Amino acid sequence: MARRHAEIAGAGFAGLTAACALAQRGWTVRVHERADRLRTTGAGIYIYENGLRVLEAVGAYDAAIKGAPVAHTREVRDGSGRLISTHSWNGSRVFSIVRQNVINALADAALRAGVEIVTNSTAVAASLAGELTLADGTSRKADLVVAADGSNSRLRDGLGLLGKRKYLVDGCTRLLIDKTAPERTGGDGKTIEYWSGTRRILCTPCSETDIYIALTMLDSDGIAKAVPVRKDEWKRWFPPLEALIDRIGTQGRYDRFDLIKLKTWSAGRVAVLGDAAHALPPNIGQGGGCAMMNALSLAVYLEREPEIAMALQTWERNERPLTEHTQRISYWLGLPTTWPPSLRAAALGLAGRSQWLTRLRTRAALHRPTGT
Repeated sequence: MARRHAEIAGAGFAGLTAACALAQRGWTVRVHERADRLRTTGAGIYIYENGLRVLEAVGAYDAAIKGAPVAHTREVRDGSGRLISTHSWNGSRVFSIVRQNVINALADAALRAGVEIVTNSTAVAASLAGELTLADGTSRKADLVVAADGSNSRLRDGLGLLGKRKYLVDGCTRLLIDKTAPERTGGDGKTIEYWSGTRRILCTPCSETDIYIALTMLDSDGIAKAVPVRKDEWKRWFPPLEALIDRIGTQGRYDRFDLIKLKTWSAGRVAVLGDAAHALPPNIGQGGGCAMMNALSLAVYLEREPEIAMALQTWERNERPLTEHTQRISYWLGLPTTWPPSLRAAALGLAGRSQWLTRLRTRAALHRPTGT
């Protein structure tokens, strides 16, 4: 029996996880990455129990977490440093990791499984029959095309699958700064999020040498979203963090948050994965986790059901409800951004104490993904 073949557009979390999982199940796989090398935006990432189980399943876990600290506690404080709420991750694994390390680990696992990764290769369209068209005019036929080409997916839009795209009121500038010598020896896995008005600073160690900084603000806040970062302004908003803010260089990239839902996750022989299918704000750190879970489960259902259309329908029916729950919770937890500070502090404090809200927030994180 001939081996089935997949063409994948996009070498991010979703595309590379799908490549690993399909190749490990006997498929031949080619991944197309439009950039000249494999790289990712967003300096750091939280990977929870669900995502870690996927990394284990595809053979990328050890390399991905190497040097990454265990995230044990998350604090929310106001701009003056006053504690608002505390959340501890007890009973489940959470790592704060440099995103590029995860991409590298997934790429290495894919190559070991026999995947071909092609850079400087831009996918521009896909047909229902499973033909991928590239920007240079060439085409590649496949049993399955995977559109993992991000929230601005050309493949998805060309098939008319976009159901809703909501640009949110806020966005974020992400970057890394070097640890100081005392920070390198401290080994603290504490994450702290500071609020000042509608602006936030998230600070978390993510490797032996790096601290991940995320600056969040309203998209209409031109001063706050400027890159290079306006350090003078951020120090004025967060006086206790002056020394930390002074360590920020000229790096960083601003991205506006959005929420994407599709009419259906597949059409013909094309499946849509990751941000292209279900972009969500990062308020519970599950963008990467959902992308990897859905990529692994896609390969599992295709292994169980040889008829591709049937496998894709079963995959979406079983996996989409958890993803959409995660989108809703992440969206709701971003609503306090525009609330008055006193009301927001009360809401965040309640969220930190409520067992019910904690269960809603951690449902995806504690989920055992299909295929693990």
